[in-house]
Amino acid sequence: TELHGDRLLGDDPAIVAGLARFEGRACVVMGHQKGKETKENLLRNFGMPNPEGFRKAARLMKMAARFGFPIFTFVDTPGAYPGIVAEERGQFEAIASSIALMTELPVPILTVVIGEGGSGGALGIAVGDRVLILENSVYSVISPEGCATILWRDAAKAKDAACKLGLTSDILMRFGLVDEVLSEPLGGAHRDPEGVMQRVGQALSKHLESLLKLSGDELVEGRYHKYRQMGRLRDESLAEASSN
Repeated sequence: TELHGDRLLGDDPAIVAGLARFEGRACVVMGHQKGKETKENLLRNFGMPNPEGFRKAARLMKMAARFGFPIFTFVDTPGAYPGIVAEERGQFEAIASSIALMTELPVPILTVVIGEGGSGGALGIAVGDRVLILENSVYSVISPEGCATILWRDAAKAKDAACKLGLTSDILMRFGLVDEVLSEPLGGAHRDPEGVMQRVGQALSKHLESLLKLSGDELVEGRYHKYRQMGRLRDESLAEASSN
């Protein structure tokens, strides 16, 4: 059942969220939605959330904590919407508050990056106990084009930037930024969506089973240590990633 609105200003179609059942267990599900054709792309702002989207997500996360429901989040966004109106309504406060909230929730949180994982727009709903990623997905603080424009003032150097960013699933796994890489068929997930969804479901079931054995305090403590250790990279690891 989809739920709408942040109870402050309005709804944001770029993030869909609601109540569902997974293997018979009540849960909260949320994720970015880009749309499938031009009209829907525009309606959903190409999957770039406004502050209302993150506040809606936070509202449902609090509901999940209240009732003890696990949370599933699905990430596919180029990033949070960078427009003036979004900034006026507190875009980065909304993202930061959502991240802070997720670190404190005493329920299992499972995240799957299913396409693009762009910057704070992704991280705002991605502070999971387990973070999974499809084989051909990317997850990064900035797009290669944006990085190239900032560093070299030349978007044509996006390929060089992509190599330096280490945004592919294999590098993310090596650095411990994701917990499992889910395989895709040759050509991408769209070649066999049902098969990919089945693999995602099986992986979520496996990880949820292990997380349900932990108390709320253990989940919060484990999440804290998981994210505190991120960024502690050895020089040789960085050199290896840059050379690949």
